[in-house]
Parts: sequence; structure tokens; C-alpha cells
Amino acid sequence: MEILKYQYIVFPMAALALLTFVVLVMLFLSRLSAVKNGSLSAGFFKTYTGQSEPEQSRKLARHFANLFEAPILFYVVCLSGLSTHLSFGLFQVFAWLYVTLRLIHATVHIGKNKLQPRIAAYFSGWIVLIAMWLLLIYRLIGDT
Repeated sequence: MEILKYQYIVFPMAALALLTFVVLVMLFLSRLSAVKNGSLSAGFFKTYTGQSEPEQSRKLARHFANLFEAPILFYVVCLSGLSTHLSFGLFQVFAWLYVTLRLIHATVHIGKNKLQPRIAAYFSGWIVLIAMWLLLIYRLIGDT
């Protein structure tokens, strides 16, 4: 089966999904470690109340949730581009740029969590995402 150039958009989508899976595993391991070392009881996870989750676990949990916010719009625009055969060229460059910015955002947020580079990566990602939507709409209008 030949993969057509517009179908390559699946690769940045898969890369972002992989980032999500990696953060999930990191979150699980961080929480498991917190329970094992006694800084958090397993009962905390019944209602997420009664104790304060360690900072690293909190950051990972927040980041994991964040990967189901704006990235949903990324998956939708990519699938829209794929289904209309418009997901090639500049569109794919934007997709890889978005994934790169999300990776930078994750690295900063999960790491030292410095606000300035984190905010820069986050909002740059939004600009790229908006550009993807505008490019998709422009190409669809151009086809009519």
C-alpha cells in the first residue's frame, strides 16, 4: 500500500499521541513512587482530597490534562486536512512545528517550570494551531 503525501499528517499526530503516553507513564511512576516512599497514601486517589500531592506529580497531572485541551483542536484540524486531502506541504510543516512546541512546553513544564519559556512555547503553539485552521479553511475555499 502506497502512502500518499497528504497521509503523512498521521506522523505528527502519532508523535503528539506518543508524548501524551510518555507523560501518562511518567505520571503513573511519579504517583507510585510517592505512595511507596510514604509522601502520599494510596487512599488519596479515591477522591483526590485529604492530602497534598507532591509537586512533581501535580505538574505531571496538570500537564497530562493539558494534553487533552488545545491538542484536541490539533487532532481535529489534522483529521480534517487528511479527510479533504489538503494536509500536505505547509500544513505538515505547521503540524510538526506544533508538535515541537508542545514537546518544548512539556519539557519546560515538567522540568524546571520556568514561566517565560513555558508561556512562549504555549502561545506559539496556539499561533501555529490557528495558522493550521486558517490554512485549511483557505485551501477548502480555494477548491470551491
